[in-house]
Amino acid sequence: MEGNPMRRWSLAGQMLVLQLLVVAVTAAGGALLALLQAHELLQEEAGATATAVAVSVAASPDVLEALDERDPTARLQPYAQRARAATGVDFITIMKPDGTRYTHPNEAEIGKRFLGHIEPALRGETFTETYTGTLGASKRAVTPVMAGGRVRALVSAGITIDRISARLRDQLAWGGLIVALALGLGAAGTWLVTARLRRQTHGLGPVELGRIHAHHDAVLHAVREGLLLVGQDGTLTLCNDAARLLLGLPADAEGRHVRELGLEAVLAADEERIHLVGDRVLAVNSAASRLGTVVTVRDHTELQALTGQLDAERGFAESLRSAAHEAANRLHTVITLVELGRTEQAVALGTAELRAAQELTDRVVGAVREPVLAALLLGKSAEAAERGAELVISQDSELDDLGLDARELVTIVGNLIDNAIDAATRVEVHLSGGAGQVLIRVSDNGPGPAGEDVFDKGWTTKGDGRGLGLALVGQAVRRLRGTIEVEGSAFTVRLPRP
Repeated sequence: MEGNPMRRWSLAGQMLVLQLLVVAVTAAGGALLALLQAHELLQEEAGATATAVAVSVAASPDVLEALDERDPTARLQPYAQRARAATGVDFITIMKPDGTRYTHPNEAEIGKRFLGHIEPALRGETFTETYTGTLGASKRAVTPVMAGGRVRALVSAGITIDRISARLRDQLAWGGLIVALALGLGAAGTWLVTARLRRQTHGLGPVELGRIHAHHDAVLHAVREGLLLVGQDGTLTLCNDAARLLLGLPADAEGRHVRELGLEAVLAADEERIHLVGDRVLAVNSAASRLGTVVTVRDHTELQALTGQLDAERGFAESLRSAAHEAANRLHTVITLVELGRTEQAVALGTAELRAAQELTDRVVGAVREPVLAALLLGKSAEAAERGAELVISQDSELDDLGLDARELVTIVGNLIDNAIDAATRVEVHLSGGAGQVLIRVSDNGPGPAGEDVFDKGWTTKGDGRGLGLALVGQAVRRLRGTIEVEGSAFTVRLPRP
């Protein structure tokens, strides 16, 4: 940068200089072209005027009559002078066929030979030429005076180059004024454009702008969070790679309306909300700015999975707490019976409780040999009992460990059971694995959903802040390439066996 001062200038300054140079070169080129065209036009105009005057004089009867007199000059010289003054040419020379002058603006030149070419005129032709004579260089025309089919005399009329140049200088002065005016207007327009460009670029030079763009591009495409900028009219003006991946946007998403891209629901919230897009759980946050709405998108899929696993573990712990609490109550009852001397009743109560717990465990473990699901069902049974509901495993349930993702199974079965316990007092679970698929059915004695799309995020009958469980169920089923059906209060999930 030290070796090139122009690189230290702002982009607006460089644009000003370049545009002024362009305007100046354009104006100078236009002026030069106009000057050349004007010179050519003046030459052509002078030749046409000289030709018209020469032909008119040659056709005059007075000229033919004067040629028959003893001293033609006495009559032709005044006539030529009057015609010259009337037509505005610089000279009218009438001469013999051999070139001897009858007339001339300078009477001292009368009788001398004409300086110029006369051969075409002697052949009966009218022609023009530029020639340097006694009055200097001139644009002249020469034509014959015909009588009886022969050349009786020659007439030459002309305008000097000095006079043509004087007219050209007058036009050049006006042209210079116009060029100066054009330069002034061009400079003013360029300054206005440059001032606006300076405001938009904040006075930065091309190097700084290039560096900022490189940094912007690197950061925009390197961050793992999705970033979108939506204009005031709803047009997506900026979208980085992470946002395209998380939201499943096409490569030509920028410049299209969010309605076309199906993002209206995702971008509608003014605060951070959880949205389900495809098989992803996304945290979307939007904030208004002077350029529009800035939207950030974070992938919470793994976090949500870990949260679900933590919820399952918490459920297990809560179930153990419930069981321990219930066991403590029953143990306290047994001890009290022993202290009261009612040993037989104490033994019968303890044996019955042990038998009931063992039967539940045997029934669950015997029907479901997938250890994570078996543990989940035992925990949910205790939780249902504590909440005043009954969880029943159907008699024909039988499910081996088929190698399905345990976390997905916990998400599906756990959320369906939770949803049923919240809505009913009796919940029945059926699990089986045959005919190439895994069948999961959870039904209850409640009213069931009212026909809405229950697997959309936000559907709930339990108030604000709920409605994510069934949406997670739908996502988990899609990830396992299965299907889910709702009939009344029964949810049926079919998953292909690995």
